[in-house]
Amino acid sequence: MSICPLEYRYGSQEMKEIFSRKNILSKMALVEKALLYGLERAGLVPRGISKDMERAIQEVDPRRIDELERKIGHDIMALTIELARLSGKAGAYIHLGATSYDIVDTTWALLIRDALSIVKRKLKHLIEILIEYSEKYKDTIMVGRTHGQHALPITLGFKFANYVYEFTRSYQRLKELEKRVVRGKIAGAVGTMAAWRDKGLIVEKETLSQLNLKPHLISTQIAPRDGFAELICTLAILGSQIDRLGIEIRELMRPEILEIAEGVEKRVGSSTMPHKLNPVTCERICALAKVLRGLVITALENIPLWHERDLTNSASERIIIPHAFLIIDEMLDCMNRVLRNLRVFPERMERNLHLTKGFNMLESVMVEMVKKGVPRHRAHEILRKVHRMALGSGKSAVEALLESEEIRKIFTEKELKGLLNPRNYLGSYGKLIRRTIEEARRIIEK
Repeated sequence: MSICPLEYRYGSQEMKEIFSRKNILSKMALVEKALLYGLERAGLVPRGISKDMERAIQEVDPRRIDELERKIGHDIMALTIELARLSGKAGAYIHLGATSYDIVDTTWALLIRDALSIVKRKLKHLIEILIEYSEKYKDTIMVGRTHGQHALPITLGFKFANYVYEFTRSYQRLKELEKRVVRGKIAGAVGTMAAWRDKGLIVEKETLSQLNLKPHLISTQIAPRDGFAELICTLAILGSQIDRLGIEIRELMRPEILEIAEGVEKRVGSSTMPHKLNPVTCERICALAKVLRGLVITALENIPLWHERDLTNSASERIIIPHAFLIIDEMLDCMNRVLRNLRVFPERMERNLHLTKGFNMLESVMVEMVKKGVPRHRAHEILRKVHRMALGSGKSAVEALLESEEIRKIFTEKELKGLLNPRNYLGSYGKLIRRTIEEARRIIEK
């Protein structure tokens, strides 16, 4: 019986397989085999005995291990008993000198490495789509908005380039955190490697070489939990960025704006209103982002454990790590799908750009006034008064400005029209887009 929607509704099959019970137990068995190899290389068990575990890794049965755990009350002990049963002579040495979290934390490293590879691949694809749109719509002019109000003009390509930059920063974060989080922990009961006497570093090195992992430099019974907190926080940051783009699309899809929209022609928008075209995919993204951010608190709470460790992190980590990856996986898939089918309406952008009849361009006039000798604060005050006087009158900016004696002393009507033309006030937008794209490509193609 499925209870959690992540089992049947959200997340890709490839991500679900990583965190499946079968895969987790297989990875744990793989770690136990690697440890046995490390013990061999350190001369602590007979040479070649780790090969006897090949069959055990293939035949590990979650149901059998669950049954054992119910009897003895310990998951890793249940696993080692079952592995010993399946491993012949090697069974006498499985888990020798190790603690449960040598297996658990090293398994987490393997799972996280696989999961991060999926996230990075999908994030890279998202960045590539946004780069394509940044170039395609580089010169598609639209109004910029601050506080939900019309501000200065920008281009749609410039808007997309800002998201390229943000998502590239998350791509960098993911690559950087791998160095700290994707590490093995093979160090025994309190981290001193005491059971292996003076051979502990050999056991660690040889074990982790089998798994292509670097070790934590030092640990208690467990790997430091700041790493998992960093992981969840980084995924939550990425989720919040996707959330921001989702909100952007939802806002610009409003009928009174309608500058961009989800491709929703074949989708039923409402069970009762036939005309509805709802941005439900972006709304799903925004809903899942709330859950993802909520996991951050738990991850941070897992850092302060008692002394060399207690068990208060264990149950919550079983929940938050797979859930965080499945949620971000679903969010990335959703946003990639939205962007691939995005509808763009340049004619609406042009119409909306002129809704304020040029008043959003008063900064351009102010800057030119300063060039002509008017103090900036004085120019600002003159233009503010012109705007307030014209509110509700239906007058255009040119008309209102020409009614001001102070403005007429400085500018002709032709000069004002030039200053109020949005296409003349886009600054260095093209260069900014270009340098953002160049840096993004450098980072994601490494």
